[in-house]
Amino acid sequence: MMTAMTRNLFVVVVTMVLLASGALAADVTGTWVAQVPGRDGNMMETTFVFKQAGEALTGSMENQFGQREISDGKVSGEDVVFNVYIEFSGNKMTLAFTGKVAGGEIKFKRERKGGDAGPSNAEFVAKKK
Repeated sequence: MMTAMTRNLFVVVVTMVLLASGALAADVTGTWVAQVPGRDGNMMETTFVFKQAGEALTGSMENQFGQREISDGKVSGEDVVFNVYIEFSGNKMTLAFTGKVAGGEIKFKRERKGGDAGPSNAEFVAKKK
């Protein structure tokens, strides 16, 4: 028979395990494909290849303009953030991505900062391949 103190300790341990498992980051490692709105509103197929180690996120983004490495990547719970830095003909810009993982999808928001065209935002969904 369990004493009240043993029962309370058991409840505390179970609660801590459940809370810790809920705090774990989603695992986004793998290949994700999306149709991303381009400059003229035309959709571009874009492939993201992510490598995750704990909360750290690395990888690449590839579309018709080539492959670029992602930087500053982090996964925290269901949230994914990273940047892609682009320089084209002396024109520098940052693509800042924020996303939320839901099953086999990531719902992204992308903000373009800098460049001749100025800021621009887009929303799209990437699906795990």
